[in-house]
Amino acid sequence: MNAHEEDRMKQLLKQALPPPGDTEPERDLWPAMLRRLDARPAPVPWFDWALAGGLAVFAVVFPASIPVFLYYL
Repeated sequence: MNAHEEDRMKQLLKQALPPPGDTEPERDLWPAMLRRLDARPAPVPWFDWALAGGLAVFAVVFPASIPVFLYYL
């Protein structure tokens, strides 16, 4: 790439990407984040309970698998 192409590439990039300090958020996002943190946590889906139950049954039937499960945690 010659110098003319580099200058053209720099010019195109400056046009396409505004400087990072020029943009400001439209509103403050922190109060929305605090409301989300204070909200009631999401319920645990039934599929998670089914997986936990299956894992417990598997551990009871095959107790030698418990160290393997603990290793992969």
